[in-house]
Amino acid sequence: MTTKIAIFGVGLIGGSLALCFKGKEGLTVVGHAHRPESAVKYVSRGVVDSATLSLEEAALGADFIFLCVPVGMLESYLQQLSVLPLKPGCIITDVGSTKASIAACAISLDLPNVHFIGGHPMAGSERSGVEAASSLLFENAYYVLTPPPGVPEQAYRSLENLLLHTRAQIVRLEPERHDEIVGAISHLPHIIAVALVNQIHAYDDTDSLYSTLAAGGFRDITRIASSDPVIWRDILLNNRNVMLKLLKDWNQEVSTFVDLLENEDGAGIEEAFNEANGFRSQLPERRKGMIAPLFDLHIDVPDHPGIIGRIATELGDEGINLSNIQIIESREDVPGIMRLSFRQEHDMERAKILLQHNDYLVYV
Repeated sequence: MTTKIAIFGVGLIGGSLALCFKGKEGLTVVGHAHRPESAVKYVSRGVVDSATLSLEEAALGADFIFLCVPVGMLESYLQQLSVLPLKPGCIITDVGSTKASIAACAISLDLPNVHFIGGHPMAGSERSGVEAASSLLFENAYYVLTPPPGVPEQAYRSLENLLLHTRAQIVRLEPERHDEIVGAISHLPHIIAVALVNQIHAYDDTDSLYSTLAAGGFRDITRIASSDPVIWRDILLNNRNVMLKLLKDWNQEVSTFVDLLENEDGAGIEEAFNEANGFRSQLPERRKGMIAPLFDLHIDVPDHPGIIGRIATELGDEGINLSNIQIIESREDVPGIMRLSFRQEHDMERAKILLQHNDYLVYV
């Protein structure tokens, strides 16, 4: 007996889920597309078994339906599915980064003989689209499931067992608790990064040295400010009440530093940094999370013509995927610092071994 999995939104997340399921015994994956060329691309790239432009064709007869569309579109898709004669026992899930609103929508629709279980794979990439999809995207990541009250335990276990193909660690949470936690560890940092960049941008309007000197570290710590504006508009508005509370708490943290500086309280500043250092040192370094990690190597390189191309060729010849190269400093007769960025930790580790073998001085 074949289990049919329908995926709406075959991009980075939906495509990666499809790749986790495709080819597994007893599973068939159908992708929904809005354009004929997209449907052809999904199949030709081997991401899905088949693709269709029809929402009904994708959904009818499906045992599992994954809604991998933007947060702002989730309720619309759920409403469209609610009027279809879906297969009894069908499980609908999503991958949105907010959970309370879609759970409430599912309850209000009172889906007949169908179970909705919210989901959120806490892994991502700086790239987007089906071209960036990978069956390894969720490996060693947390995958949160937020079943609303009344969902049969058997249905939850069925989805949980299917998601074992992702090699993610499943975590069960209430939708509201999920939104509070993810709001703090992901949504709030995005707001802070955007606000900080915009603050520096305002200064730069009257003194261009701000942007000149902000390269390097400043660009790194604010990289999430470059996230998709429309997606983040929908996420933040959807999680509005949580974000308002978090921002008030953040303002209090900022006010604390204002007081410390006004009072020239050196001991208080030191205590604040010590407290942050202590907590941050306990956080796992190499576990996948909401904000995609950077895997960087730094190497000393001489200022010789062709050195960048040579290193890139050495890595390419070994099949090591390189995401980005940056020269941090290079002056005549002074070694430059080259930063090599990788999307996967195993690529970074392989590059480190190769470069050390080729007598480069490598720093992680």
